[in-house]
Amino acid sequence: MADERLGEDRRLPAALVRWFSELTYQGLFATDRDLRVIVWNRWMEIHSERTAAEVVGRPLTEVYPDLCTRGLEQYYRDALSGHISVISYGLHRYVLHLPPTNRDLGFNEMPQSGRIGPLSDGDTVIGTVTVLEDVSDRLASDAALRRQIDVQQMARVAAEKALRAKDEFLSTVSHEIRNPLNAVLGWTRILIDRKEVEPDVLARALRVIDRNAAAQVRMIDDLLDVARIASGKLRLEMQTVDLVAVTLAAVDVVAPSATAKQIEVRTHLDPKTPHVLGDPQRLQQVIWNLLSNAVKFTDPGGVVDVSVAPVGKVTRLAVRDTGSGISPDFLPFVFERFRQSDASSARRHGGLGLGLALVRELVELHGGTVRAESAGSRQGATFTIDLPTAKWAEVGRQPAKSGTQPVSEAPSLAGLRLLIVENEADSRELLGVTMTRCGAEVTTASSCEEALAVLRYAAAAKALPHVILSDLGMPEADGFDLIRKIRALAADDGGRIPAVAVTGYVDRDDGRRALDAGFQSHVAKPIDPIAIAVEVARAARAADAPIE
Repeated sequence: MADERLGEDRRLPAALVRWFSELTYQGLFATDRDLRVIVWNRWMEIHSERTAAEVVGRPLTEVYPDLCTRGLEQYYRDALSGHISVISYGLHRYVLHLPPTNRDLGFNEMPQSGRIGPLSDGDTVIGTVTVLEDVSDRLASDAALRRQIDVQQMARVAAEKALRAKDEFLSTVSHEIRNPLNAVLGWTRILIDRKEVEPDVLARALRVIDRNAAAQVRMIDDLLDVARIASGKLRLEMQTVDLVAVTLAAVDVVAPSATAKQIEVRTHLDPKTPHVLGDPQRLQQVIWNLLSNAVKFTDPGGVVDVSVAPVGKVTRLAVRDTGSGISPDFLPFVFERFRQSDASSARRHGGLGLGLALVRELVELHGGTVRAESAGSRQGATFTIDLPTAKWAEVGRQPAKSGTQPVSEAPSLAGLRLLIVENEADSRELLGVTMTRCGAEVTTASSCEEALAVLRYAAAAKALPHVILSDLGMPEADGFDLIRKIRALAADDGGRIPAVAVTGYVDRDDGRRALDAGFQSHVAKPIDPIAIAVEVARAARAADAPIE
């Protein structure tokens, strides 16, 4: 009817009305000057669920009673005056029906962009026309773009935070390594420059050098352990472990530093504590870290309590101190890597911020749990470890040995001929002196070729070495090349001589590679005289060498 009326009026051609009505990719409806609907297209029918027959001829304010309260009626008055209004995302109430795609995108109502303008016949305004467009895809794209921007912003913030953490960590590493190096180099130069050194000064210098060198080794070991854990390469040598004996050994290690600070270390160890299943060296490392941490953060005159006892189905170890405590803000982060409550250059306590992180990682690898408790600053702290109790047969407790024993306690190597292959002169001399003091007859070589020459000469003289001690990392031809060339020799030329690898490469994979290449065992630097002597003696006995 509207088509015919407008056609008779000749103000809106019937063909144009039909085109408007059939338009499906945009919503379109038109009114006359009295704001009565004269066109309601197919898009509007689909999305408003109102047919043209229901709407055409009715006032727009009757179709949408809330136009006035929403302030839209004024746009139509403006249109009748010849003005065009553009409204973005504000005409959703024209549409009642939501397609499933819009609901999936999370829109409660269809978001639209609309234009309200005059419907003209020449210079005469004969009504209004409203064009609606579904902007769901546009909004979805905008939302996706905003999310992407947010993700990138978060990634940028995280990267900046990681970069700051890396810079802080490298600065800390530099500081912590330079401190013991300063003491080592300083006292070494004093000893070199002074023609005569008083016995007490010499003894003091050697103690300082030994203590600071050991501190560097611990830092390097911590860094390597973190790398192994992060890459999943750390392996545990599991066995039944007497946690009481391991705890006593760890207490022995920290006792000198505690005594120096006048800190009392008290032990409360239940002799009926059952064994646990674990790696004794790693468990001692855990306990040592906790004790060292407690001693470091406890003021002189303070107390550190260590207890071990069975609690239900677990064995519980607790380390309590009367030290500086942990602030509530930092407590949730105390086991995170490289995190320190005070990372400033003015901090009182050194360290890399790895000890407690290693404690948690190692305890969890043992199937246990660790937690930290503190009432706050200056209130002390308690670290508690729960480990699963192992099923074990009753065995006598044996005190665990700890620390590095002097060369005088190493096994005798008297009667052995030993070939040492090491390209670093200082390390070569140190190994030679150490093995000579154990009683071995030592020959040294500085390279793979020199070692093979020594073997050729010794084979001709019928005096082959009984054991070869070789570094792995050497220029040109390394220890792996050397042992492969030796194993290719005939037995009379030295091809069956047992060999021990001595190296600064301490990853477990390096040890496996050494064994696969032909070495009998693998010993890590820095040199522990007993460890090396034991490996040499074991290799000699396995080959029936004449060791005394």
